[in-house]
Amino acid sequence: MKLTSNLKNGWVGYWLMFIAVAHTMVGYLMFADGFVQLHAGGWFNAVRGNAYLGAVTWFMLFGFLLAMLAMTVVPLERLGATVVLRRLGWALAALTLLGCILMPVSGFWLVWPAVWALLRPRGLPT
Repeated sequence: MKLTSNLKNGWVGYWLMFIAVAHTMVGYLMFADGFVQLHAGGWFNAVRGNAYLGAVTWFMLFGFLLAMLAMTVVPLERLGATVVLRRLGWALAALTLLGCILMPVSGFWLVWPAVWALLRPRGLPT
């Protein structure tokens, strides 16, 4: 079983971090009024069943989760953990496909290069 690849010194984790930061910045711009409402609500239980505030919250939390994933991928790439990264690639492919189907006008398309690199036998050249 081959455990190393040319994903060593890879770019996928950094690409995912770029997407996470961009996603969060877009969220702050798109949902500025939502943050005002959350702050006015005192943050604790501020969503209170409000679908808009729920969307704001999940949008921002997803950016944070993607950043955590990116921080995990960077050391895995350095270790050449091909098996783990390929499994992650399949999960990311499923999530990205679903996101592109449900929201074709979104940033989900930006994840495809990372998915491609994770699923290729030797990753993309660095």
